[in-house]
Amino acid sequence: EEVAKNLLAEFNLGCDVHQTEHVYRVYVATFLGFGGNAARQRYEDRIFASTVQKNRLLGKQTGLAPDTPYLDPCLPLDIKDEIQQNGQTMYLRGTGDFDLCRETIQPFMNKTNETQTSLNGVYQPPIHFQNSEFYGFSEFYYCTEDVLRMGGDYNAATFTKAAKDYCATKWSILRERFDRGLYASHADLHRLKYQCFKSAWMFEVFHRGFSFPVNYKNLKTALQVYDKEVQWTLGAILYRTRFLPLRDIQQETFRASHAHWRGFSFVYNHYLFSGCFLVVVLSILLYLLRLRRIHRRTPRSASTAALWLEEGLPSQKIAGAL
Repeated sequence: EEVAKNLLAEFNLGCDVHQTEHVYRVYVATFLGFGGNAARQRYEDRIFASTVQKNRLLGKQTGLAPDTPYLDPCLPLDIKDEIQQNGQTMYLRGTGDFDLCRETIQPFMNKTNETQTSLNGVYQPPIHFQNSEFYGFSEFYYCTEDVLRMGGDYNAATFTKAAKDYCATKWSILRERFDRGLYASHADLHRLKYQCFKSAWMFEVFHRGFSFPVNYKNLKTALQVYDKEVQWTLGAILYRTRFLPLRDIQQETFRASHAHWRGFSFVYNHYLFSGCFLVVVLSILLYLLRLRRIHRRTPRSASTAALWLEEGLPSQKIAGAL
């Protein structure tokens, strides 16, 4: 139960934390090293290490020269490839065996015998497959669409047949199709070379790693949802901001994007306060000086009036004189 809590993220996408209708509870797990490219790198590292060890024990020269290549079932038929490590080169040639490739990469799932676990022994909650609907992005989409042109609704039997046919097709034919523009516009030679491996990897990850039944019908591979491209980075952003409602997110975004204004606003407010304080002090001083002048004039006027009265001047004249 504690493990499950650590893999549960709660998001409140409303503008108020009390808007519970915008609260979503999502199972979140990251499997570093289990993407298509990282998996291929681990696979090649294993090939290199195990082949070197076998050569030493059995006195063989497998992979050390182009005429004695290592036979890789996860590469298209007759393609030639190389692995460079520690200044050494290992030569590969593809045999295009999809089923053998699947069998070879199964140990890379790091599955355990425990129940309710997925890749690498990570806890996975039970899934009601008959009532579920899943979307596959990134490699799930590229692997089904770029070369096989099967993006959208996923069907395991159809996908497996297409992948087998692709792996078993000679590299010269695949390259000819590529030159004729028969694949997706953004498919490149790297995609063509490792499509066989990635097809087997995606199949094993989905059905063996995540334990989806082979007859599962509710997976859609997609690049966009409502014309918006969906990637894992969007999920990472939501995860990082899961404790903040949108109101606070907007404020934090403004502050972060205007970081250089914070120092400026502090200096500006500091000078503004000092200026206002100086104006108030000067006003008080001027007021005190004016009062002082008034007090000085009052005794002089009183003494002058008394002098005129002693000389017998009429009061009206005195008033006029004043």
